[in-house]
Formats: sequence, structure tokens, C-alpha cells
Amino acid sequence: MRILHILDHSIPLHSGYAFRTLAILKEQRRLGWETFHLTGPKQGPAAANEEQVDGWEFHRTPPPGGLLEGVPGLGEIELMGEITYRIEQIAKRMRPHILHAHSPVLNAIPALRVGRRLGIPVVYEVRAFWEDAAVDHGTARAGGLRYRLARRLETWALRRVDAITTICEGLRSDIVARGIPAERVTVIPNSVDIDEFSAGGAPDPELRRQLGLEGALVLGFIGSFYAYEGLAVLLRALPQLLAQNASIRVLLVGGGPQEAQLKQLAAELGVADKVVFTGRVPHSEVQRYYDLIEVLVYPRLSMRLTELVTPLKPLEAMAQGRLVAASDVGGHRELIRDGETGVLFKTNDPADLSVNVLRLLEDPGRWPGLKANARRYVESERNWPSSVARYEDVYARVMQPARRT
Repeated sequence: MRILHILDHSIPLHSGYAFRTLAILKEQRRLGWETFHLTGPKQGPAAANEEQVDGWEFHRTPPPGGLLEGVPGLGEIELMGEITYRIEQIAKRMRPHILHAHSPVLNAIPALRVGRRLGIPVVYEVRAFWEDAAVDHGTARAGGLRYRLARRLETWALRRVDAITTICEGLRSDIVARGIPAERVTVIPNSVDIDEFSAGGAPDPELRRQLGLEGALVLGFIGSFYAYEGLAVLLRALPQLLAQNASIRVLLVGGGPQEAQLKQLAAELGVADKVVFTGRVPHSEVQRYYDLIEVLVYPRLSMRLTELVTPLKPLEAMAQGRLVAASDVGGHRELIRDGETGVLFKTNDPADLSVNVLRLLEDPGRWPGLKANARRYVESERNWPSSVARYEDVYARVMQPARRT
């Protein structure tokens, strides 16, 4: 079986999107399938139209660079034209059996165009809705004209593709609510490669010393600093946490749009010396930072994106048998059973975050059970072999001419 994956971006860029893609590709190759990979203009300029990254070949789409770039609506039309051209080029050469377009809808529509012209079925994987991502990035207003148009475009594509996959039950429910038959939507959940994570790694004393965390009880976050991650809630909870336990420190590993604001907030709260910002670290070094953290904290804010979408980072922490505390948005509730595999606190509530984290820290007798349950959940339900195996039925169905739309 030959599959052409059409992607927003990929490695070497670091994101949950890129890492999910890589996990899918690895597992599909293990199943004996032949995969090809095309990224859209959002990947950014590349030295060549074909690029080798860590042994994987990616076909790139050069940014349009035209006069329409950045013009709402018209810029997207130009971008889709470039993606359509590249899909058709590669499809004619590689002759895939399936076009597998991954979010956003700007990939799905070009895939539909080429699929209809060349007679190739299209699978559309929804990882998040374009209109919700636009709200988070500040390029659209919830319920505004651009938002409504993007939502209609998304629904238009969902009705026309041959099959739909998505990453969680929240997104599946939203898709079905748009009038899409439930049997056409398959959940391929976010998972982790268990072999990449070991439980109970020992802290590196030298790294602890370098970061000034000797003798500290460390709360941490590892990932991108986007507004919806709610890291400001964690910082606002820190004074109350310190009032009960002066040895607590916060370790923030990564970077992103909110980094400067978070540093400023820490200074305003008078806790700048209790918060360590490491900046981005090489992927090969991330495990050393995980090993320093006692509790991973995920204080995501409530919005459509976070209520519907399950994140990847808490799963990685659970795979290592870590203590996890998270806000009670829908995406977290789908992953974490409160009091069994982790701890949930009220969204956007620094006081409730503080109370629940302190309660966890003060009761170490609970830790072994929480850690073991979290690891067991990932091993049994959230591993990539079982997740990716679900594509087999999806692909088989769309390749039957009688089932094509």
C-alpha cells in the first residue's frame, strides 16, 4: 500500500504535530506500507524541494511569495494552489493508493482536487479545526465572519472526503454534530512509543546544580509556551505554593510566543528567582529535564481548542510514570482520571491549582499508585502500534470503489 501524507509541517521543526506525524510514519513503515510525505508552505523555505531529515524524505512546497501573501482569504487561495500543484506532481510520479491529508483544511481541499482528477481516494485527519487555531493565533475572532467562513469550509471538506480520522472523542463528536455520519469518522488517538520512555529516571545532580535546583521540590512544564497552555496560571499560583512550602521551584523548559510575558509576570509577582526558564533544549536532552521534575503541571485554559483536543505532552509524562496535575478542560479529562492516573484542578484557578498540588505533595503515599496507574494506562490504551493499526480498516474501506463517495 502506498500513502501520500499531506502535512502542514514536519521535522526538523519541533511540535506535537510533527512528533505525531513521525510516530505514524514509523509505525506504518513497520506494517510494510510505503509512505511519501509532502509539507505545505507553512514549513518555511527549504534548500530544495526534496529534503532528507533523520533518514526520512520530505517533499516541500515553496512559499508562494506572491502579492496575495498575508491578504486574508486571497493568501489562503494562493497557498492552496501551490499545495495542489505539488500534490499532483508527486502523485503522478509516486502513484499512491491514498491521499492522506492532515489538518488544516488548507491541505484537505487541494487533496480533494487532485484526488478527483486522478481517481485517488482522500482520507482527512482532523487534529484541530482551522477556525479554532485561528482564534488562538489571534487571526480570527470566535463567531466572527472569518471564523464562520472557515467553519463552513471545514464542514464542506468533511462532507466530501472519502473517510475522516481524528485524534480524540471531543473532535469526533463535533464532526458528527455537523451532520457527518458517525461511521465515517474513526478516532486514531494520540499515543506514545513506550520503548522511548522509561519509568523513574534518576535526576542528574550536575544539571540540578547548574539550574540552581539543589534541594528544591520541582514543578515543571516541558513544551511550547502558547497562551492556551495557561502557564500564567501556574505562576500566579506560585506565591500561595511557596507560602506552604518554601522549597518549591518551577522549571519551564521550552519557548514560544508567551516567553517574554511569562518572565515579566514572574518579576511582577516577586517570584522570578523561584522560576527557571531554560529556553529550548535539544530533543535528545529533554529526558534529563523530565528527571528533575516531581510534578508535571498542565494548566491549559478553557477554549474550544483545549476542550476538544487531547494533548500529547501529558501522555509522555504518564508513560514515564510521572506525577501529573492538569486543568479540567475536556482534552485533559479524556486522558486523565482524577485521583487514579493524575490530579485535575479547576481551569484558570490559581488557588485550586495550589490546593490540589499541595495536597498531592503532602501525601507521598499516593505517588506509587498514581505513577503505576498512569504508566499502565499508556501501555494498554495509548501505544502507537494499537493506534496506527486502526488505519488499516480505514484505508481498506476507501479503496473499495463501491464505498467511494
